[in-house]
Amino acid sequence: MKIQSIKNNSNQLAIKMAFALILGLIAGTSFIFLREHLNSNGNSEAWSLVNKLLFQDISSNDGNGAIGIFYIAGQLFINSLQLVIVPMVFTSITLAMCHISDTKKLGRISYKTILGFLATSVFALVLAGVFGLTAHKLGLFNVSINDIASSQGNSGNNPLLVFVQAIPNNISSVFSDNGRVLSIVFLAVVTGLCINTLGDQILILKNLLQDINKIITTFLTFIITKFGPIAIFVLITRTFAIYGVNHLKPALAYVLTATIALLIFLTFGYALFIFFTTGLNPIIFIKKIAKVALFGFSTSSSAATLPLNTKTIVEELGVNEEIASFTLPLGMTINMNGTAIMQVVAAIFIASSAGYNVTVVNILIIALLALIASIGTPAAPGAGAIILFTVLTGMGYQNDAAVLAYSLVLAINRPIEMLVTSLNVVGDAATAIFVAKSENCLDEKIYNS
Repeated sequence: MKIQSIKNNSNQLAIKMAFALILGLIAGTSFIFLREHLNSNGNSEAWSLVNKLLFQDISSNDGNGAIGIFYIAGQLFINSLQLVIVPMVFTSITLAMCHISDTKKLGRISYKTILGFLATSVFALVLAGVFGLTAHKLGLFNVSINDIASSQGNSGNNPLLVFVQAIPNNISSVFSDNGRVLSIVFLAVVTGLCINTLGDQILILKNLLQDINKIITTFLTFIITKFGPIAIFVLITRTFAIYGVNHLKPALAYVLTATIALLIFLTFGYALFIFFTTGLNPIIFIKKIAKVALFGFSTSSSAATLPLNTKTIVEELGVNEEIASFTLPLGMTINMNGTAIMQVVAAIFIASSAGYNVTVVNILIIALLALIASIGTPAAPGAGAIILFTVLTGMGYQNDAAVLAYSLVLAINRPIEMLVTSLNVVGDAATAIFVAKSENCLDEKIYNS
């Protein structure tokens, strides 16, 4: 009943977000026509008044005396999401490291599980990079937003400095900067491994991190479910009212590019992984895991899908229960292939539309940052798009057009997030089968039945 309730709530949220997106498009387009009508009839002052009341960025030089209702509402939503980036990444990865080291008997299984996650992630990122670069080269992501996006972006430094700064020399600076994701990951890994080395001596801190992680997940879920649809309406309306419908084409190009890449990897990527690593018939895997993928899509929650995923791979695919109970919960935390694909395509879309140079080297760095950042993504709706901000900051994509494009991704990303969840949960199952097969803990009679 609880799982069914989660599924129903997720479906209602998806409907509300889709409805908010449609209303935002209608309202934004209506304001475009209103702006053109007023300006063409010599009533530019009237439009200026509407703009100052609803849409003006009050932090800009032109914002003195403006109210900017839509700007304030949208900024409050984005700020509330960015508020939890650092603690979310730190607690998620620290607890994942604790989980890995909790059982010494599963040393080999831990190694093979991480290896399986890493192998699928590498291929997923290559696919995302190819699709993102192709869309960029074809000009699908190019957009001119008045004079903002046409101005060349400037990161101000070499992106490789992100790796130099991976080990921080000042811990307080790391926790006060959303762009220091590699440093946060380093500290989280070290903290998690040290906690396990000290064992029962550090129970209080471990329990505290678990409590903080629960609070963060609850906070994110509340913000997204209660205010997400309103924020989507506000962000979309303001985007189109201010900058026009020329955002619609590249936005659709992003959605289609990400969707095609995700569907290809979901359909063929995991099947090839199963075939080459186990020699098993991948068609059987696809047929039996399809309902898990569908459930993950409908709930948009890896956590809600975990019971069904466990039941399916144990009872229908023959995976040993001990391996399933270790691999799937761990994968729910650190195996985020779908999230990584989405982040790579989205980062390339944002960089391209914001006027930054997109090169193969940049894409490789984006892919690595996306892989690391996705590890810290919790099983909360919309968290992948939030973590995307750390990738953008790490690459220096922070001009006005980049922030605008990021807001647009946040607003239109709900269908992508649902498909991303399907990839994540199916990836967990595929890795569990690989590990079970390599440990002779797979009942092939059940698998082939």
